[in-house]
Amino acid sequence: MVDIDLSQPPFSLLDDAGQQRVRTHLGSADFAQGDIILEAGEAAESLFVIAEGDVAELDTSRRGEVECIGRYTTGDLFGAISLLHGQSRYRFRADQPTHCHLLPRAEFLALCDEYPAFAESFRRSLAHKTRLLAAQRAAGGSVMAGAMLTRARECMRQPRKLPAEASIHDAVAALEVWHVDSLLVERHDDVGMITKTDLLNALVLRQYPADTPLARIANFTLISMRPDQYLFEALVTMTRHRIERVVVMEDAAPLGVVELTDALSHFSSHSHVVSLQIERAEDSRDLAEASRQLPSLVRGLAAQGAKPRFIMALLAALNGRIMARTWHFLIDPRYRTASCLMVMGSEGRGEQVLKTDQDNGLVLEDGVSWPECRAQMQAFSDALLELGYPPCPGGIMVSNPQWVGTVSQWCERIEDWVQRGDADALMNLAILLDAHAMAGNPVLLSRLRETLLERCSGNEILLSHFARPVLRFATPLTLFGSLKKPRQGIDIKKAGIFPLVHGVRVMALERHIGLTSTLERLDALVADGRLEARFADDLGEALSLFTELRLKQQLAHLDGLADDSDRVVVQELSSLEQDLLREALHIVKEFKQRLSHRYHLEYG
Repeated sequence: MVDIDLSQPPFSLLDDAGQQRVRTHLGSADFAQGDIILEAGEAAESLFVIAEGDVAELDTSRRGEVECIGRYTTGDLFGAISLLHGQSRYRFRADQPTHCHLLPRAEFLALCDEYPAFAESFRRSLAHKTRLLAAQRAAGGSVMAGAMLTRARECMRQPRKLPAEASIHDAVAALEVWHVDSLLVERHDDVGMITKTDLLNALVLRQYPADTPLARIANFTLISMRPDQYLFEALVTMTRHRIERVVVMEDAAPLGVVELTDALSHFSSHSHVVSLQIERAEDSRDLAEASRQLPSLVRGLAAQGAKPRFIMALLAALNGRIMARTWHFLIDPRYRTASCLMVMGSEGRGEQVLKTDQDNGLVLEDGVSWPECRAQMQAFSDALLELGYPPCPGGIMVSNPQWVGTVSQWCERIEDWVQRGDADALMNLAILLDAHAMAGNPVLLSRLRETLLERCSGNEILLSHFARPVLRFATPLTLFGSLKKPRQGIDIKKAGIFPLVHGVRVMALERHIGLTSTLERLDALVADGRLEARFADDLGEALSLFTELRLKQQLAHLDGLADDSDRVVVQELSSLEQDLLREALHIVKEFKQRLSHRYHLEYG
């Protein structure tokens, strides 16, 4: 019997009996350098597990190009796809003396029949493999990782409804009978909501009579979500909108209501405590106390296996509330509806998990007179600095007059940047494309975005120049397709995050897509027919993986355990994480090739 470590996927998907069968049936073989272990078009007789050595995966159809599309080393396996499909698509060659364990075809297929998860692991895309990693962590004891997969339909309460003609008296009686704090109000084809607080205000503050119809006081602008959305998204939505319930809708019909208390019971973080501190803050000192807790909140969520996209969404909502409250404290109420505070960069995309530089600007309504504007913007930047948001090295802040202007002035700047088309101008356009309204009047920013999209989306020359930075940083893969392993680590932001985020941004600009989140842009590009759903899914999972690896590095840097917050040392990753990183970088490489072809970057 062969002694082999089966604690990693896919063998960890087998039970003890299945792993025992693997050990019992394993054979072995040695291959000299240059030996063809498996030829393209051949039917494999075994699954190969490399005990020692190096194997190249060759695409023999790529004539005149580099044939090697992958490389397998100690601990890797290959040949599974040829066993499942009947023949090998690629050639596998030993590039140094190699010793392999062999699992016979009959036993491999028998295990696939008896263990569906084992079989499925060989057919999975990058997206599925990252979910496998999440499931593996959840099985290791992470309550949060499992809770991340809870859907809204699993936590919603039965909707309690009354017609719009029902009275305040009827609603109070219904709340008492059903033991709930809110009711849905049906009006023709519309649905609204009324809460205990609404009823109390109507009776006491407005002194409405008890027979007042609910249609008069119900809120018919509902915040809703789909039943298949994650419960964590409900928590993020409630944090962002400062509400305590979300209506679950399907085909314009209410299926249920997710209450804040129910959502919080699924999670063991103190995110709502931080949110309450932000909302109850009476001055900047109170906000600073809440702000100081954000890194520990991120650390706790990450330690419990929370998916990066959920951490980013929650922290974007909390950061947004901190900035909005700071704006509320400092800005004269007379100017709040005549201005719009916008955040940009990763904060604008909602993709920042730890505090980043201040990337913000101000849009003013045409004709507004605000003599104290510059002084108040400087005070706002100073306040954010006190809250832990460092100044932007490039000066992209409201305290810089170049990032403050009326709608007309901003439109003139956009026109100037488009006409110039130099590196600085293109960078400014990219920054503005990610702008998100954080406080004030969001309509003002919408006007800018529409102008930017109109001026740029059909400009082929501009788009080509705009796309070129995706090629600025090399993908850290060897000529043979394996991971480079520099001692100082891989800069995950330059190698993975930037080309992916910027490439998606370019495509969204071309298609006149005004969304700012990279994942939302990907969904829109799929709906537009510009990307295949599977490739977009893999791009999204690649971004999630890069973000997770970077977050770990950032936390280690905060703890003084790493010299750099962006460099990931490959040798310190598990074999599965290395495999995922390699696949994710191949996805980025393919994406860059597509962009290069689409925007003619190879001729630059």
